Amino acid sequence: MGIKGLTIIGESINDSVPSTHALFEAGDIEGLLELARSQDAGGAGYIDVNVGPRAPEFMADLVRKIQEVTGKPLSIDTPDIEIARAGLEAYDPGRAGGAKPLLNSISPLRTEMFDLYKVRPFKPILLVSERVAGGRSQPCRTAEETCQAARSLIQQARDTGYGFTNDDFVIDPGIAPIASDAEGNLKRLIAAIEKIHRDPDLAGVHMSVGLSNFTVMLPPKRADGSPLKSPLESAFLTKAVPLGLDMVIGSVKRKYELLPENHPAMTCLNQVLKADGFDAIMRVRDFYS
Repeated sequence: MGIKGLTIIGESINDSVPSTHALFEAGDIEGLLELARSQDAGGAGYIDVNVGPRAPEFMADLVRKIQEVTGKPLSIDTPDIEIARAGLEAYDPGRAGGAKPLLNSISPLRTEMFDLYKVRPFKPILLVSERVAGGRSQPCRTAEETCQAARSLIQQARDTGYGFTNDDFVIDPGIAPIASDAEGNLKRLIAAIEKIHRDPDLAGVHMSVGLSNFTVMLPPKRADGSPLKSPLESAFLTKAVPLGLDMVIGSVKRKYELLPENHPAMTCLNQVLKADGFDAIMRVRDFYS
């Protein structure tokens, strides 16, 4: 059933996923289309499409083929403006019930991508884990810096005159691996989600993270064979969804659920939020022991 109100952007058609990269390299288009079908059947609200560094024409052709096998809207996922343009040009809203595609992602140093709205209206995923300072990109270290980056990027979108509404915006505050979080990113992220959700000027915006990044580098199971990745991801969602997170780039194969406060994964997450530096990493290691 999943979590009520949480939309999953299916992550599988992404060149950075080793098994999917193998499909791309083999030219196995049918294999890629099967990923689209299975994610649709598994409940994905959007299907992510990331073709890596391949030609814009490849992205366009794949978008057309995917839309022949699923009625779910797509997320055109690339930092390359020409690949993004090709994907948006090929996208047919009529095959997705009139839904706009997502464009993942626009950062403070890629604001020229807003102009692709003239090619095809889209909902932008806004990367706000970084900000521009002194003409250069700098990581956001605090919740306030993250919220200000969101306000700034949304204002730039509004200034384009393309008619973006708050419902169009999907803010990505950035999530880091919990296994190496010695800098307190999780604290920043949870506080930023709440701050953005409470900002009256940002009322109605959506928020998303690449959830699989949270448990990268961690083993999927304990030594006794019990699964671990999904409970830690579910623990994060248990914290973040009530604060305003309503989308994730994730896997339809994972069992995301809201956990009781006394669940071991919740205990681990709460300990990480209270700890600093290497002590936070040790709390995760303890969970695996």
